[in-house]
Amino acid sequence: MNIKIHRGTHQIGGCVTEYSCQGWHLFVDYGEELPGTPQKGALKVEGLTHGDLSKSALLITHYHGDHIGRITELPEELPIYMGKVGREVQLTFEDHMKRVGEVHQKMLNRLETINTFEAGKKFTFGPFTIMPITVDHSAFDAYAFKIIANGVKVFHTGDFRTHGFRSGKFEKLITKFVGRVDYVVCEGTNVRRPNATNEKEQSLQTQLVADFKEHKNNIVYVSSTNIDRLYALYHAALRAGRPFYVDDYQERIMEVAQKDPLWGKSGLYQYDKKYKPMVLKYENDRRFLMNDNCKDFLEKKGCVLIARANDRFDGFIERIPGEKQKYLSMWEGYLKEGTEAYNSKLAKALGKDYLYRHTSGHCDMQSMRKLFSLLHPSEIIPIHTDSPDDFEKLFGHDWKIKLLNDGESIIANSEKSAE
Repeated sequence: MNIKIHRGTHQIGGCVTEYSCQGWHLFVDYGEELPGTPQKGALKVEGLTHGDLSKSALLITHYHGDHIGRITELPEELPIYMGKVGREVQLTFEDHMKRVGEVHQKMLNRLETINTFEAGKKFTFGPFTIMPITVDHSAFDAYAFKIIANGVKVFHTGDFRTHGFRSGKFEKLITKFVGRVDYVVCEGTNVRRPNATNEKEQSLQTQLVADFKEHKNNIVYVSSTNIDRLYALYHAALRAGRPFYVDDYQERIMEVAQKDPLWGKSGLYQYDKKYKPMVLKYENDRRFLMNDNCKDFLEKKGCVLIARANDRFDGFIERIPGEKQKYLSMWEGYLKEGTEAYNSKLAKALGKDYLYRHTSGHCDMQSMRKLFSLLHPSEIIPIHTDSPDDFEKLFGHDWKIKLLNDGESIIANSEKSAE
């Protein structure tokens, strides 16, 4: 097997990895490069963007834009595979956004053609056997892959963490479905913060319960596709006795999780029978309805409102009676002026007196070390990192770290495999 990193050896986001064997090509992810990073531009890859595609396929780890965002540029005849529920989330997002621009309609059309897989159910493509392993991430229905071809076993981590609600069985899944491998192609997003302790989603939720009890009207800015966080906020509002408000789009996103065959029956993704999200009603195309009954209810009960930085939400928030406490529950880099990631609308909507309530969607280094101990790889190839040298310093004493540049490849073999 040949392993080639087309993009992602020295940057976070926009990674493209190729596994090839016996003339067949299996690619993983094809997304956007993150704003504020050096842009490599469009890729030209034989068997992916052009040329003979009869023995090529693309796997998508999850629906974040830096992993899926540029698939509309790929030839229509290229088969693409992603998680069934993750595809449903992305379809809901693109359907909501299609009025904004043609790119969303194109993505909607492309998603309709995508093949789906489910966790723990292996499938084959040419000489490759692929086992999708569900992982905890800030995107719902995210995956790692065990890929086997010609006797070589690779574990491709995708983006993952071990401090979320769904991380408890991660080690058991690795033991049951993966075992020892020859190579690990591993994300290293947090490598520059090796001693960082990522707050657990459970403890973040506990803090939010206390916040919502203390403050009557709570306005939370959070990604509408961060389903775990949306449900954490819902349950925190429930425990604090505050009505939980979303718009119809956010409600549709939350309900997608309830269809998941693996997690849909979990209490985390279920509504209380007497306490469901309150869906904002429309007065017209530009305003949410705020009548006297709504004002009286808010004045009596307060609220937890899931908001986005736009005129419709801004206008509704202004009409909420009483003091309002605002929260940022996503990456704080969006508020750094002078950077390409800066979101002026979000900064204006939040103001200065917001509370930051967020935790990373990526793995800490201690947990990554434990993963490597379970997998016993002969070599580890870091991707999705802006500091591969730091990755090698952290793990190079215990494992062989193979540093590549974009466009470089290695010939993978199983001679050193433990099995």
